[in-house]
Amino acid sequence: MKIDEIVEKVNEILIEEFEVDPEVISSEKNLKETLDLDSLDYVDLVVIIESNFGVKLVEADFAGMVTFNDFYNIIENKLD
Repeated sequence: MKIDEIVEKVNEILIEEFEVDPEVISSEKNLKETLDLDSLDYVDLVVIIESNFGVKLVEADFAGMVTFNDFYNIIENKLD
């Protein structure tokens, strides 16, 4: 899967499942500050990503993640 496809699919998930305003999603923005998700939302996000991409995100993946772009890249790397 190409990175553009990953970005599009992740953004669709964020918009549809977490009611994120598409206008606030930008690759260089801070993911945690922008989404303002609580711990249960992150659990839901992990489950949804796993069901859509077939990859499992673990706590360590989120530790170094700052931007949306980091998030997309982690998924891309796990798909390889």
